[in-house]
Amino acid sequence: MSVHIIDHPLVQHKLSIMRDKRTSTNKFRQSLQEISMLMGYEITKDFPLAYEEIETPLQKMNAPKVAGKKVVIAPILRAGLGMVDGLLSLIPSARVGHIGMYRDEETCLPVFYYYKMPANKDRMVILTDPMLATGGSACDAIARLKEDGFTNIRMMALVASPQGLKAVCDAHPDVDIYLAALDDDLNERKYILPGLGDAGDRIFGTK
Repeated sequence: MSVHIIDHPLVQHKLSIMRDKRTSTNKFRQSLQEISMLMGYEITKDFPLAYEEIETPLQKMNAPKVAGKKVVIAPILRAGLGMVDGLLSLIPSARVGHIGMYRDEETCLPVFYYYKMPANKDRMVILTDPMLATGGSACDAIARLKEDGFTNIRMMALVASPQGLKAVCDAHPDVDIYLAALDDDLNERKYILPGLGDAGDRIFGTK
C-alpha cells in the first residue's frame, strides 16, 4: 500500500479556495471538479501503454494508447459524486458505480444503504470521497467492494485526518490512497481540522 500526497501547485491552490468559508457553492463545486481532474493525472500515471500503428497527415507511426485498463469510478454518496465529472473528463469510458453511505450523527458510525456496481470484477475501482475523516465509511465501502469480488481498488480523497488515514491503512493495506492534503486532527464532532467543512453540504448547497 502507498499513500500519495499530491502537492502540485494547482491542486494546492484549488484546495485553498475550497477551504475558504466564503467560497460559493458554485465555485466550490467547480473547484472540486477541477481538482479531481488534476488528481486523476496522478492516479492514472502507471496505466500501461500499447502501441498501435496510425497515420498522421505526414506519415505512419506507432502511437501509444492506454492498454487494457477498464475503470469504475465509485463515489461514496453523496459527496463523492462531486469528484466523478473531473475523472470522467479524463476517462470518459469509465463506468460509474454508486455506494450509498451516511454517518450517524449520534454514533459517528457509517450506515450502509445502497450499492450498485458493474458486473465485471476485473475493472480497477477508483473510490471517491472528498473527506477521509474517521475512515469508517471508506473502510466499509472497501470491504463491500472486496466482498463483491473487486481486487484492484484505489481511493481518492481531498483531505484526510491522521486517524482516518491510519484506519484505512490498517484495515486495507493493499489499497493505494491519493490525497491533496493530510490535515491535523479531528474535532469532537469528528470533522477534519482545518478541513473544509461538510463537503456534501457545500457541494449541493444544503446548508
